[in-house]
Amino acid sequence: MDYIKEFSYHISWRSRSRRPGRHKSNQRGMGMEFRGHTTLLAYPDPRRIDIRQTIRDPMEQVYVRIFNQKSATPVFVMCDLSGSMQYGVPHTKLTTAAEITRSVAQSATRNGDPAAFVGFDDELRDEWLSTLSARPHSMLELADRLENHLPNEVGAGALLDSARVLPRERSLIFLVSDFHMPLGQLEEALLLMLRHHIVPIVLWNSTEYKDLPEFGVTSINDPETGERRTLFLRASYRQRILDTFAARRQAIEDMFMKFDMQPFFVEDQFDADMLTDYFHQYVTV
Repeated sequence: MDYIKEFSYHISWRSRSRRPGRHKSNQRGMGMEFRGHTTLLAYPDPRRIDIRQTIRDPMEQVYVRIFNQKSATPVFVMCDLSGSMQYGVPHTKLTTAAEITRSVAQSATRNGDPAAFVGFDDELRDEWLSTLSARPHSMLELADRLENHLPNEVGAGALLDSARVLPRERSLIFLVSDFHMPLGQLEEALLLMLRHHIVPIVLWNSTEYKDLPEFGVTSINDPETGERRTLFLRASYRQRILDTFAARRQAIEDMFMKFDMQPFFVEDQFDADMLTDYFHQYVTV
């Protein structure tokens, strides 16, 4: 396995986890973010006694400073395993998804965050689920399997069921797919995941629609159904395909922006540095 390149990410909310990590939280602890004062009886930590606040109190109570610790936050990769994800030259979208999964697992581990993987096609399959763990081994093993997975010609109908297995605790979700699925189905799933922060990672391959001959027989993936189709191309038909994919890209972007989720498009190759830039640009701390 090649070197796994990490990316830098952050969250825009306060974690509720009691597990120490690197994100702002609302949990009292040994952090550096000043939260206020309370009495020594309420928070019995004599190391935090504030002499000035204590001598100001006419009731002569002893006061301590309290701080918020930095905490962990759950990180998930939700990955589409449908038939259209098998497409790609020189490597498939699933190969790219495996690379992203490794990068997420490694980056979450470096950040002290537990990570998990949920794979789905028309069913939610136990063999493509890993539970939250602070160690990346299970996700890396799934990434290896993902790289060699040969899906049947099935859809992504279990996206809704996948959303239901997410925890109640607010999590960072990397939703990885080519999104060649009915947008109504996608919208229904997004409504179930509104409590979480979703990073939609849209995997497309330029050979699907850009590198087509102006005349001749070729095969393409239908952007609506994900089905493989053999076509006889002419210049006008080729332009119609380009226009269809451009409209589909805009429709996907509009769907996510409806929920204030900026999509991250990956065409052909995943660049971890660009995902770092995405968080700097679109995720406010």
